[in-house]
Amino acid sequence: MSFDYDLFVIGAGSGGVRASRIASTNFGAKVAIAEEYRVGGTCVIRGCVPKKMFVYASHYSEDFEDAKNYGWTVNHATHNWKTLIENKDKEIDRLNGIYHNILSNNNVTLYESRAEIVDQNTVRVGDKTVTAKYILIATGGTPMMPDIPGIEHAISSNEAFHLDDMPKRVIVVGGGYIAVEFAGIFNGLGADVVQLYRGERILRGFDHHVQGFVADEIRKKGIDLRTFANPAKIEKVGDAVKVTLEDGAVLEADAIMYATGRIANTEGLGLENVGVETKANGAVVVDEYSKTTVDSIYAVGDVTDRIALTPVALHEGMAFAETVFGGKPRAFDHSNVPSAVFSQPPVGSVGLTEEEARAKYGDVDIYKSEFRPLKQTITLGGERAMCKLIVDQKTDKVLGVHIVGADAGEIIQGIGIAVKMGATKEQFDATVGVHPTLAEEIVTMREKYTGE
Repeated sequence: MSFDYDLFVIGAGSGGVRASRIASTNFGAKVAIAEEYRVGGTCVIRGCVPKKMFVYASHYSEDFEDAKNYGWTVNHATHNWKTLIENKDKEIDRLNGIYHNILSNNNVTLYESRAEIVDQNTVRVGDKTVTAKYILIATGGTPMMPDIPGIEHAISSNEAFHLDDMPKRVIVVGGGYIAVEFAGIFNGLGADVVQLYRGERILRGFDHHVQGFVADEIRKKGIDLRTFANPAKIEKVGDAVKVTLEDGAVLEADAIMYATGRIANTEGLGLENVGVETKANGAVVVDEYSKTTVDSIYAVGDVTDRIALTPVALHEGMAFAETVFGGKPRAFDHSNVPSAVFSQPPVGSVGLTEEEARAKYGDVDIYKSEFRPLKQTITLGGERAMCKLIVDQKTDKVLGVHIVGADAGEIIQGIGIAVKMGATKEQFDATVGVHPTLAEEIVTMREKYTGE
């Protein structure tokens, strides 16, 4: 049977674009891709790239204060929200153009329209129907908004990137990395921020020492972090919102932003037409090679709810192309994936948390250090730092590394290589530190931590 394409990709984000490019250029496949919004996906258009720009912008307020202690006079520093938005939009437009060029230069046909799966080899895209030997789902995720009265008055991270004006009072709902990052962004730009989290500890899934340390630090910066707190209803009062919590407390703000999780973007995709199995949250069920329950249909990236990180989607996309079109089956290894949270201070982690390590390996040694980095020793306060190593007692293998502090995301990339290679604590100890840096703490900790 002949097909219009060897591969049809639904979703032109990081995973979809990478898979299509590798399949076309490296393996000679005839490829098409469909995207209903903008090419580049969540990370480029409404995720990590614009978010980190906002983090940079928000941290200047603290940098200006620190500068005084280094002899600088910074007078009347003010922030223009519209300038930030305009410059952010210019950069996103530039990146969107680059992604268009990537597809064009690699002979991938782009359909700028919504796509729906008709059967195991057929896709309806706009007013056309096309066939493909293989279909790849790479539609990513979307913010999840709870069903409470007045939720229409709330925004998600999507809308936060396009606000006409900077809100002076903001309620951020959620305790995950997106919530923590945006609480820091709004706080750094001068807003009064209340962060509400229904659980006990923010940053669920991270090491407990990271959770507690970050919570303490962001409270020091003025964020009113309230745990075991959750909105029951939202009301519009003039230009403001009135939020009634489940315990009856009432808050008022200029904006309320929800960051309470993301769900797979599979609604209306037509998966039920072909019997592709999904989870309760809509995520596509796949095997280790990213194949769904239908042999001709695969899925990569956030839509599979494995690890929702752009570099993971890129690797999954490459592994898919090599497996299906390169004749070299390769399953991407999801263990020991480094990650960062661009909170203030930021977090870098790789490997297991202490809780995970104890459950899997039993006896582990912990090394932990909290300190004030050199830059902050002559300031009036500033961010503190923490480093933590988790080591298997039997093998001396480093099972997890967790850093909170300036440039943690940059530092953890290099540490991630060592952990991925199975480095031991002895090898960490034999490595000379770079002085004076925060990073050197990773190779200089010698005393085992015996606290809780």
